[in-house]
Amino acid sequence: MQLKKKLALAVVVASMSSQLYAYQVGEVNGTTFNIGGYFKAEGIFNDPDNDDQSFDGSARQSRINFEVDGEVQGHDVKGFVEADFYDDAFDSTDSSYAMRMRHGFIQVDNLTLGQTWTGQFFATAPFDVEMVDFWSTGIGSVAGSGAVVRPDLVLHYTTGGLRFSFQDPLYSDADVPDMVASYTHRTEAGHGFNIAVTGREVQTGLDDSEFGAAVSLASKFNFGSTSLSLSGYTGEGSNVSAGWGYNGAAAPVPNYEGRGEVDASGDLVSTTGFTAGVSHRFNESLRGNIRYGQVTADEVAPTVDDDTLQVTHVNLIYTYLPGLDFGVEWRDRNARTMPLRPAGQQVELMAMYKF
Repeated sequence: MQLKKKLALAVVVASMSSQLYAYQVGEVNGTTFNIGGYFKAEGIFNDPDNDDQSFDGSARQSRINFEVDGEVQGHDVKGFVEADFYDDAFDSTDSSYAMRMRHGFIQVDNLTLGQTWTGQFFATAPFDVEMVDFWSTGIGSVAGSGAVVRPDLVLHYTTGGLRFSFQDPLYSDADVPDMVASYTHRTEAGHGFNIAVTGREVQTGLDDSEFGAAVSLASKFNFGSTSLSLSGYTGEGSNVSAGWGYNGAAAPVPNYEGRGEVDASGDLVSTTGFTAGVSHRFNESLRGNIRYGQVTADEVAPTVDDDTLQVTHVNLIYTYLPGLDFGVEWRDRNARTMPLRPAGQQVELMAMYKF
């Protein structure tokens, strides 16, 4: 039973990174050196609600990673670094794209330290369905901005199904780290459940702050070739990671007003979200996913048209060769999400080769 649980966790972690097809390029004194990543070409047809139709093509999501893994005095020690080509800018008119570090961390047994996924991401992403969309993955969950919220420093400690995360605070003058505590349970039948509690100090004024907390539940039910994903969360101080708040779409910008975590009076704004998705594997090569997510703020600014963000994804992904996928995805959102995702419909065609 323990072996099955460990194997399921390993598969989940591999699917969230690019290491599933990583190549071992060498071994020295028991230490292995691996290289992995993928090349992805994407073409997106945009049909915004309030603008002209357009087409965007890019290979910027392509990424490469390098891992060193070995045993040192009885401890499993790993170093991992990964980069893509988005840099800090999202200008699609210039084809000279610089690399940026997505991940850079050290792992010693159950302890992980560095720049990597947040505790919110680990509490929800393993239980979600597969999406082609790079910028709106997770919308409706407490980690809805997982693609853009990646603190400079994260510490994870895992023991059994428990994970404790201490994260570089998004509020630069916070007295304590942002924190996440979560518990995951998996069954032999392939079902999985997670409960998480988040807490962080939120800036409410120039020199004022309050502590906000949220609770999240996520689950995935396995029925052979079909699986069902469900999640929900509610709380305060989670707007920046959830991607929605008082000012609509939220992002980790330096000034607290842009995060939408407080209203015009400086009071914390609470948000509530849920997701529902179905995945089905038609055969060994073809799989499909349908997903709906929404998040609601209890108060929004007068300039925001709707207090609820709603996003729908439908996709088909075909494995043409081992490691080579082709996909098509239709998606619709009722409001702009971060970054560069206008309200309206999109159709994305993609080709991805993992190595």
